[in-house]
Amino acid sequence: MKVLVTGGAGYIGSIAAAVLEKAGHQPVIYDIKNNQDVKDTALLKKTLKEKQIEAVMHFAAYIEMGESVLNPQKYFDNNFLGSRSLLEAMTDVGVNKIIFSSTAGGYGNPERVPIKEAPENPYGQSKLMVEELLKFYDRTEAVRSISLRYFNASGATLDSNLGEAHQPESHLIPNVIKAVLENKAFTLHGKDYPTPDGTCIRDYIHVVDLAEAHILALKALASGHATDVYNVGTGQGYSNLEVIKMIEKVAGKKVKLKIGPRRPGDANELVADPGKINREFGWQPQHSDLETIVATAWHWHKNHI
Repeated sequence: MKVLVTGGAGYIGSIAAAVLEKAGHQPVIYDIKNNQDVKDTALLKKTLKEKQIEAVMHFAAYIEMGESVLNPQKYFDNNFLGSRSLLEAMTDVGVNKIIFSSTAGGYGNPERVPIKEAPENPYGQSKLMVEELLKFYDRTEAVRSISLRYFNASGATLDSNLGEAHQPESHLIPNVIKAVLENKAFTLHGKDYPTPDGTCIRDYIHVVDLAEAHILALKALASGHATDVYNVGTGQGYSNLEVIKMIEKVAGKKVKLKIGPRRPGDANELVADPGKINREFGWQPQHSDLETIVATAWHWHKNHI
């Protein structure tokens, strides 16, 4: 199947494209790094037509929660209006299947953990708005979608060819590893959360396991699956300090740790209930134990910093 991968030059998009190709599909990369903006509806239509696209995987988005609180317009403009542009192009051309890269960030501070699929920052809100938009496009334009709500995508490919390198980087694992490799101090944002060790707790999912979930979602849509939403996580949470200790174990070095203020928009604890995707798609993460996640990230960063 020919699949347009928006944001396909980014961290998750590039790995999903590689897994798509390995599974026998033909990914077509569409990314702002190639001067391809998802708000450019005309270019999207042209690309969808010329490349004879049959389905879309939509990763193109800004992702920093803290920045979204400070600059919400940027996030609603790109994440929501960009998705609307993509859907307009798809309906005009006749492409009716899309897998949407959504987020656990829409849950805010949940009342219950692990979190089920029923959902505070502008980043999370922009993603939830797209999920609602997709429901309307299903009803009015017969565009079927599967939204995958990510928890913390992390790690690198097992062959160390592809890994995480955002600019700027806001994620814990790559930033701690970078600090260790450069022999610098790492500032941990917040140690006064209502958790056992005072630091945020997150559900970490290996990026290759996440990409495999997209392949299963694509297969489901190709078989006529209805529009739906799924959590993609492990059901196991790790605190920031637990992650840092694992990096120390893998690297064989101590982290020079400083404590700073909380980042705006960070939830106390985000842990998935992945039961729905386990049951319906038979998806089970294969590489998402914390040591494998950290080890693959460490090996990639050692070769790319």
